[in-house]
Amino acid sequence: MAHVPQIRIPATYIRGGTSKGVFFSLEELPEVAQVPGPARDALLQRVIGSPDPYGKQTDGMGGATSSTSKTVILAKSNQPNHDVDYLFGQVAIDKPFVDWSGNCGNLSAAVGAFAISKGLVDASRVPENGVAVVRIWQANIQKTIIAHVPMTAGEVQETGDFELDGVTFPAAEVQVEFMSPADGEGAMFPTGNLVDELVVPGVGNLSATMINAGIPTIFVNAEEIGYTGSELQDDINNDEAALAKFEAIRAHGAVRMGLISDISEAAGRQHTPKVAFVAPV
Repeated sequence: MAHVPQIRIPATYIRGGTSKGVFFSLEELPEVAQVPGPARDALLQRVIGSPDPYGKQTDGMGGATSSTSKTVILAKSNQPNHDVDYLFGQVAIDKPFVDWSGNCGNLSAAVGAFAISKGLVDASRVPENGVAVVRIWQANIQKTIIAHVPMTAGEVQETGDFELDGVTFPAAEVQVEFMSPADGEGAMFPTGNLVDELVVPGVGNLSATMINAGIPTIFVNAEEIGYTGSELQDDINNDEAALAKFEAIRAHGAVRMGLISDISEAAGRQHTPKVAFVAPV
């Protein structure tokens, strides 16, 4: 019985902030996947191990969480005064879907290191020792990111004493600057208000702050949705009713933010907006 032949694609598995992802150089992808479309999405899903009805991504590079089911494609930049173009794809775990609607702020910290290691940054801009300033064009949201990557003896410095909440071991610090991060015409608050009343059928009327900077996010009060603010990931991810509640908040918030025109479109952009709940200390 004939099988599809295996192929070899160079890739690098990198942690950036509290996320991990599989990084590719655009020119090293198969030709059919060098352009947006079903072939590219199918390749990235297979690399990550999605869709997986078991929710484990055992047969793939994904870690079965939204923070570890991520892909990045980099290329020398076509933009003036930029070094590298950065495209981010959030791969759904249990569905055949890759969301290209937003950026991953965490993996932005790894883009500069990968770009230098792959020779995507002009050598004249990379010091032997010190800090390399990498100018990144974030292609998903059409924004500029500046990464400050430490260098030692001509190589990216990976070890260090920088500690980050949610990450077990210390590592080198990569400072990241998001230049003019607000979407659209620069409106950080797309509704024009610092706080809105967000009406979510089945959930209630919530006080919400909707911010469109870096990655669109809806902030709500923990108390108004039945939480204390001290809940951890498993408290949400293992509760189907909670997940449905947050999806309803996300969908109706996306409409208010002008990201979609109808809540039915929310399933087509699962990566954005995010929902956060906050509480007093």
